[in-house]
Amino acid sequence: MTVIGLISDTHGNLSDDALAAMVDVDYIIHAGDIGGPEILCALEALAPTTAVLGNNDFDEYGSRVSRFAHPVIDGVRFLVAHYPRDVRIGFNGCAALAAGDPIPQVCVHGHTHVPELLTGADARPAEYFLCPGAAFRPRGGFPRCTGRMEVENGRVLRVHIMSLSGDVIMSAGERA
Repeated sequence: MTVIGLISDTHGNLSDDALAAMVDVDYIIHAGDIGGPEILCALEALAPTTAVLGNNDFDEYGSRVSRFAHPVIDGVRFLVAHYPRDVRIGFNGCAALAAGDPIPQVCVHGHTHVPELLTGADARPAEYFLCPGAAFRPRGGFPRCTGRMEVENGRVLRVHIMSLSGDVIMSAGERA
């Protein structure tokens, strides 16, 4: 089993609580508005990290960070972008997928600073459509949040979005 930490909207501020939420994961996905290379360095010191550019990021990360990412982790296909519209797949596809690209199982976005976890018909054609909330400057009355996902052999076992104090805000999956 692989444990994935999900984080977004750090805006150059990776608090000790946000860093602690990522300390025991096997892989990290950052959904944009990173806020500086030092944030990625801190996350990469903990686990392999995939990140995308947000609307407040500059091209200071080199070619390894772009607008979209398509990691496959323990057999699970992800689509990551900062804007929700970029990972919402409609009848005509979406900006982040080229013709013939496989449909991702999990779509991850940031930008809204509001946690979101959709499954079933609300997430289709993906299995999960989610935003881990914001690790800095949350909105909508939510606390600062991150996400955690367990995957294995091409299956999502469980997804949690949690406050930085450890309270589960949203949960889904086979063992939720």
